[in-house]
Amino acid sequence: MKIRPILLIAATAAGVLAPVTAAAVEFEPGDLNTGISQFSDLRPTGWAYQALTNLVEKYGCVAGYPNGSFRGGQAMTRFEAAALLNACLDRVTEVTDTLKRLMAEFAQELAVLKGRVDGLEAKAGQIEASQFSTTTKLSGLASLVVGGVSNNPAGEQVTFNFDLQFNLDTSFSGKDLLRTVLRAGNFDGDRNAFGGGLSTLEIAFQEEGGPDVLGIDKIFYQFPFGSQFTITLGGRVGQEDMLALWPSAYPGDTILNALTLNGAPLAYNKNLGPGLGLWWQQNGWSVSANYVAGNGADSSQGLFSSSSAGTSTVQLGYGQENWGIAALYSYVEAGVGVPGATPFITTEIEENGVNTNAFAISGFWQPAESGWLPSISAGYGVNGSSGSDLRTSQSWMVGLQWNDVLAEGNSFGMGVGQPAFATATRNGAASESGVWAWEWWYQWQVTDAISVTPAIFVLNNPGGNGGGANQFGALIKTSFQF
Repeated sequence: MKIRPILLIAATAAGVLAPVTAAAVEFEPGDLNTGISQFSDLRPTGWAYQALTNLVEKYGCVAGYPNGSFRGGQAMTRFEAAALLNACLDRVTEVTDTLKRLMAEFAQELAVLKGRVDGLEAKAGQIEASQFSTTTKLSGLASLVVGGVSNNPAGEQVTFNFDLQFNLDTSFSGKDLLRTVLRAGNFDGDRNAFGGGLSTLEIAFQEEGGPDVLGIDKIFYQFPFGSQFTITLGGRVGQEDMLALWPSAYPGDTILNALTLNGAPLAYNKNLGPGLGLWWQQNGWSVSANYVAGNGADSSQGLFSSSSAGTSTVQLGYGQENWGIAALYSYVEAGVGVPGATPFITTEIEENGVNTNAFAISGFWQPAESGWLPSISAGYGVNGSSGSDLRTSQSWMVGLQWNDVLAEGNSFGMGVGQPAFATATRNGAASESGVWAWEWWYQWQVTDAISVTPAIFVLNNPGGNGGGANQFGALIKTSFQF
């Protein structure tokens, strides 16, 4: 039986070496040559050359004959095998002794590292044992609001309200998203100054079942279709959830709802209900199309009937890292809840069967670094209505925000604009003017998870042609993210 030297170590360790014929030239242990370049009969093109090189570099235990040859194809005697094996074992012994000295020298550090690793393994085990899902991430936002509004029909008393949201994001492939939002609050629109009219806060929420009731606010599924398309289907999904681009950087911490709708509250009405949407994105460009039916879960009204309270939306947008712009069209059917509008417009659309064609153009720009320049967001909306006294309405807003004000992580912002107001009417109805909204706020980032935001706002002629005194509001909002 012939054994090539390259297989010597493995074969010997396995105990399978058989007697072999003596080589023409035997060698002694002292004759071992461990430099691969000194073997005269080895060529880099040989099939085992790289393997032999690795043995020399890693272990230094490949030996040849005194005349400088390796004789890779020649049989070897058991004596030769024993000599080569002994050389390798000597080398392993040297390495082992070095490792022992190093381990003794760094024994204290190794013990500390072992303790840390054991601690991490224990914590990982606890997390794995306590997690409710390997595919779902839970996040939450709790907001507490203390404040009041003067000259508000809902009352002028100071109130303490809350909004609580739980977001459950589930992915089955790493590219899709099943989002479930659980929400509860106690902002009764009829009895709370922050829950109705133009003084409504963006976070103001209350389930139809009443205050303090936790319900499913949203549930929808998004998944890619090809490399550039995304499809959204939902039993309860918002218009804004199906837009590839939200063309605003304002505000970092929301206050009035009327100033968070890109200057076009009829077009960006955030209609909520059963819906479906599709968007396309490539090189900053995006096109979004979606449909939401506010009454789509009611069998007496249906998903596509004239009483579905539907919003059909198409948006064309372009965005980069620090700026973006979008043009949007929405067909707003009768019955849709319209935020950020005067009572006259709200009544016409929600109760009097008015359908509206709503157009918007909005955009934003952000500086690359914090400084004197704020981020700037602006938008304008114009709307044409049919079927009642309302003919045309308009709206706009500008929002500014400075980051790292007074301290890193804190921000200051102000927004100003006109909520949707009637500029042209029918049947002798009065048009509206002088409807304004201003807000100022400062967000103090106490920790990474806790922020405190004092804010004030002023509403001029919030009742539109229905009259009503100007309103002043002040509040402190504390937010907890988890």
